[in-house]
Amino acid sequence: MHRTQGHDRRTFFRGTGLVLSAAALGGGLAACSRTSTGGGDGGSEGGGDLLSQLQDAGKIVVGFAGEAPYSFEDGGELQGATVAMHREIFGELGIDEVEGKLTDWNSLIPGLNSRQFDAVSAGMSILPERCAEAAFSEPEFQYTTALMVPEGNPEGLENMQSFVDSGLTVATMSGAIESTYATDLELDSIEVGGPQDGVDALKAGNADAFALTAISLNYLADNTVDGVEVTESFVAEIDGVKQYGAGGTVFRKEDTSLLDAYNEKLAEIVADEERYLSIVGDFGFTAEELPPKDMTAEILCSGDLSSLQ
Repeated sequence: MHRTQGHDRRTFFRGTGLVLSAAALGGGLAACSRTSTGGGDGGSEGGGDLLSQLQDAGKIVVGFAGEAPYSFEDGGELQGATVAMHREIFGELGIDEVEGKLTDWNSLIPGLNSRQFDAVSAGMSILPERCAEAAFSEPEFQYTTALMVPEGNPEGLENMQSFVDSGLTVATMSGAIESTYATDLELDSIEVGGPQDGVDALKAGNADAFALTAISLNYLADNTVDGVEVTESFVAEIDGVKQYGAGGTVFRKEDTSLLDAYNEKLAEIVADEERYLSIVGDFGFTAEELPPKDMTAEILCSGDLSSLQ
């Protein structure tokens, strides 16, 4: 399969000096009188500084949706690129244990804000409507989209525009940005609950392709799925505007001290390519996923992608 990882986009951003920004779920962590311990509702209530409380407890509970290679369980162990990033950063902040709480994708932000967990570990794309609900770290991964298709790509599909007026159906994951692309382009589409559901829809002939981030689809094809291939990655285009995107960690808005401390440690990592790859490289991430330097979460939260063209 082809495994290009957005070379054109990275070249563009280097030329413009813009940087991609953080995750699609929001969040600062809510102030509370006790830290979450992974039991009960997993959350915290009351007053106080959550960063200090998490440091005292030595543990943070993160919500995740089970999407490899970002955050998932394998043999009962929480792992993935975002989990590895969190263990590195939270460990440096004196929070040694990262515990996961599996949650439906669409329930991640609501679960965060209802204090079921302390942060979201999902590499979620940053979108204005999500920024309105939660706070985002600076970018951890930049994204491109790809299509999983039957081996040989019999329909010759290349990007989301390939489905316009084609009579073909694309599967997208509920709550993921690719579902928005399909709606905006008025495509024939079906929504699935998770990555494996998308693969199943493709294998069953219910969809002609499954659209998701390139890194996710390549991981699936390399590790779990036979008889498929993944197209070269692309940046989706809506109304002539390229949909540049990036992902990061989500916090509740009120916990600015935790967000600020996290961003400080993250900045050190993304500024050091060798260190960045030592943390996330085992999960298929390359220098092409390393966010460029100057784009911020604020830019993507604004939704004004025309400034990035």
